[in-house]
Amino acid sequence: MKKIAFSIIKFIGFFLGWAILTSILPLSSSENPAIWRLWAEITPLLTIIAFTFFFWLMEKKSVRLYLFDNPVKGVALGIITGIVWLAIPVLVMYIAKIIHFDGVNSIDLFPVWMLAAFLNVIMQELLVRGYLYQMIKQKHNIIAAAIVTTALFTALHGGAFEAGVVPVLNVLTMSMLMTIVLEYSGSIIAPTIMHFLWNGIGALVLGGVSLADDYPNLLITTFTGNEILSGGACKIEGSIIVLFVNVILIVLFVFLKKQGRK
Repeated sequence: MKKIAFSIIKFIGFFLGWAILTSILPLSSSENPAIWRLWAEITPLLTIIAFTFFFWLMEKKSVRLYLFDNPVKGVALGIITGIVWLAIPVLVMYIAKIIHFDGVNSIDLFPVWMLAAFLNVIMQELLVRGYLYQMIKQKHNIIAAAIVTTALFTALHGGAFEAGVVPVLNVLTMSMLMTIVLEYSGSIIAPTIMHFLWNGIGALVLGGVSLADDYPNLLITTFTGNEILSGGACKIEGSIIVLFVNVILIVLFVFLKKQGRK
């Protein structure tokens, strides 16, 4: 019971400390929306790096974070899995005439927007699958770590609760997928790349994934048809097609992980 209490205190201290410090840091005064958004993503990233380092030192470096382990495997797995993860539902929706591409938007400083999205993903992965995940896993077990961090990831995407059951299940299974990829690859690199490809291509290119409201999208995209398939207001992330893909990939990586142990 004492060990659980200490873990809860660490969890609250880590998360609330990060949230409070991030909220009091100044925002950019730039009138350029891309530069403003870039700074808005840099500040929470810097604070999560600082808190990760501080708590890691507080643990006397006993919690292994798996930040840079297996870089080649992590990059390759992240790219391949990330492309497959997004390509399958998009292709299915395109063939079923659910998704339509109607033109291209002109976006100033598009690479800056991409960089901002990448920094946001690094921040999320460090927050969810960095120190907190590894601390709970080491102090307790992998199931507890997966449950707690998946709940945190889902809470960070709270808009899904307003959209319905399928979007919530998609967020839950997305987090579970990235967690099992972390375990399989032995590095946070792979889920970070997967997450970035999902957000970067899915949101900034296709306009089918929800990020902060000011993020632009390169393609003018519309979704039509049954909301269970098209995702409704949540677009790709609200589609049951994504749920099936998530579950299939989770089962695949659980199988690969077990085979690796053998």
